[in-house]
Amino acid sequence: MSLSNNRTLDILAKAEAGGYGVVAQTCYDAGMAKGLVRAAERSNSPAILQLFPITLAAGGGPFLQYCLTLAHNASVPISVHLDHATDPEHLELSIGLAEKGIKFDSIMVDASHADTEEENIAIAVPYIKRCVAAGVATEVELGRLEGGEAGLREITGGMLTDPENAEHFMEETGAHILAPSYGNLHGSYKFIGGPKYRLEILKDLQKRFKGRIPYVCAHGTDELPDQLWRDLVESGVSKFNINSWARDPYCETLSKGLASKPFPDSEEEAIEAFAKVCDRFFKLLGSAGKA
Repeated sequence: MSLSNNRTLDILAKAEAGGYGVVAQTCYDAGMAKGLVRAAERSNSPAILQLFPITLAAGGGPFLQYCLTLAHNASVPISVHLDHATDPEHLELSIGLAEKGIKFDSIMVDASHADTEEENIAIAVPYIKRCVAAGVATEVELGRLEGGEAGLREITGGMLTDPENAEHFMEETGAHILAPSYGNLHGSYKFIGGPKYRLEILKDLQKRFKGRIPYVCAHGTDELPDQLWRDLVESGVSKFNINSWARDPYCETLSKGLASKPFPDSEEEAIEAFAKVCDRFFKLLGSAGKA
C-alpha cells in the first residue's frame, strides 16, 4: 500500500520544510486524547496523538479506533502513532490491527535493545515490511537511549548514534522516521546534572537528510529548558515526543477535583489542564498557526 497520503509523514514533511517542530503527545486515556485535540484545534496546529503499547494492550482495537476517529475528524491535521513497540506481542497486536483495517498512521518498531546495528535491522525489517504493506509509516532507533517509561523495559548501556551509519541503517530498514541517541534519555536528567546533548550529531544528520526521509524524532524531553527545545528544532528535529509535561498536571487536577466535585466536572478541568500544556508546546516549537 502506498504511503503517499500518510498523515504522520505529511505532517512531518511540512514541519521540516517550515522549520518548526510537531508535538507528539502521549495520551493514556480518552480525556488526554480530547485535551490534545482541543489544544491543537484552538492553536491551529498540527499534532501527533501518541500511545504507549501498554495503553494499546489495555484498550485494544476499540480504544485505538476511538483515537483515530477523534484525531482524523479534527479540524487540523492530527495523526496517531504507537511509540516504542518493542516486544513481539505489542508489535503483533498493533500490526495485526492494521492488517484488519484499524491502523495507526505510524508505529515505532523499536529494536534498539539489540546488541548490534545489524541485529537491530534484522529484528525490525520483517515488522516494517508488514507495516508498509498496510500503509503504516515506521520509526526506528539508531543507537540506544538509557532509561525507561511507562510499561517499557528499562534500558541500560546507552549508545550514541553514529551519523555515518545512519544512511545505511535507514536504507536497510526501510523506515521513515529516525530516533537518534545524542545524549538524551528516558526519564529524569537531574541524576546526571542536567541534559548533556551532543547537538552536533543532530546537525550532521540534518546535513545528510534535509529535505528527504527520514524525519528526525526527539525522545527524552522531560525537564528541558525552553532554549534547548528551540536548539533541537534548529538542529533538524521535526517530531518531539512529550509525556509527563502534560500527563502530570492532568492526573493532579483530576485527583484534586474528585475530592469535592462530580467526575464530569473534575475530568473537564483535567482535560483543560492537559490542553494548556499542549498549547505551550505548540507555541514553543513554532507549530501554532501552521495547520
